[in-house]
Amino acid sequence: MTPVRIGMPAGTLRGDTTVPGDKSITHRALLLGALADGTTEVRGFSGGADVRATLEAVRVLGAPATCEGEVVRVEGAGLELGAGRDVDLDCANSGTTMRLGMGVVAGVDAACTLDGDASLRRRPMERVAEPLRAMGAAVETTAGRAPVRIRGGALRGLDYTLPVASAQLKSAVLLAGLRAHGRTQVREPLPSRDHTERMLGHFGVHLARDGGRMVLVGGQRLRAAAVPVPGDPSSAAFLLVAALLVPGSEVRVRGVGLNPTRIGALEILRRMGANVLVEGAHDEAGEPRGDLVARASRLRGTRISAEEVPAAIDELPLLAIAAVFAEGETRITGAGELRVKESDRLAALEQLGPLGAPLRVTADGLLVRGLGGVPLRGGRVEARGDHRIAMAFAVAGLRAERGVEIDDPECVAVSFPGFFSSLAGLGATVEGR
Repeated sequence: MTPVRIGMPAGTLRGDTTVPGDKSITHRALLLGALADGTTEVRGFSGGADVRATLEAVRVLGAPATCEGEVVRVEGAGLELGAGRDVDLDCANSGTTMRLGMGVVAGVDAACTLDGDASLRRRPMERVAEPLRAMGAAVETTAGRAPVRIRGGALRGLDYTLPVASAQLKSAVLLAGLRAHGRTQVREPLPSRDHTERMLGHFGVHLARDGGRMVLVGGQRLRAAAVPVPGDPSSAAFLLVAALLVPGSEVRVRGVGLNPTRIGALEILRRMGANVLVEGAHDEAGEPRGDLVARASRLRGTRISAEEVPAAIDELPLLAIAAVFAEGETRITGAGELRVKESDRLAALEQLGPLGAPLRVTADGLLVRGLGGVPLRGGRVEARGDHRIAMAFAVAGLRAERGVEIDDPECVAVSFPGFFSSLAGLGATVEGR
């Protein structure tokens, strides 16, 4: 693989741009479309590797789906999806495909094996398997990880309290509950992404919500729907922070999802002094969206607590980069979940040290002593096959004297295939792409 080097730009970063469609929403739209009666149209399909894994999974389960550019049409199989089909689902690198897929196939009287690449095989799956077993599915993991083998069907509703705030775990139980007998109730200790709850309503499912409690009755038929997917806020964050860090910059990212459970990073950045505005906010298909405008800002350190982590989990590596160039100290706690993502993201961030950043990684977070206006030295880093680590270090390269060279730039295709081109289009120095 050819490395990519990102260096300090000759001038400012400026421009209007867009980002791929929201991954979280797209995964759910495809799965609910497959479970619905009728044809669901998903607009704003990103084409990233993760959502393509879910697209192929619904096809294998028996829901024909066509993809034309950014539009996917899914011919739903209804609640009979997967019936009588013993299948293997290749989830590639997508934890969402596997965990939500487990919830979907748990209601099918058939055998299913879910597997993925080496990275996905390292991620924990027992936390999803446990409640599905309690509902009546036969679930076997491989030492708590993939491959996962499920023989589903004849599920019973469940009253379940999540051990951790996890949108994927919550969604898996709710998706299994769609085909369970009786009532399924889920409680979460802290708010996590609520795209599944919002989208169930968009597909005609009655879901009662009361604070951190969700209740649905199994057997409800889903109605096909049109799903316009907003831009992915996690992807947008990388371009916004790039603008914040390069003096004199101003960048607008159009049509970004503004779901309150997804913009925790935006609120943290504002607390750090970031000048980020929301313009043209409106709702479509139950999801808020609008333009985000970021202007170069003088940042200050902050404390990011465990309660804030669920709404900013994907952006924490990027927030660590922002903290490097802030004034004062930033401390992140309660983020142990970063150790079981596509890579051990906390361990990967230790590479900031050799680049010139004073930081200390802890068991569940990190402590960063900001450099203020002082640039990093720069150097070479390993992305470790992790798209968010690659993009975070790319942003760091914009404020590094020697730039930052990334060994595995292709991994960004998991979520943001055109990331480096987008950076270059805004005025960044990108070599080797």
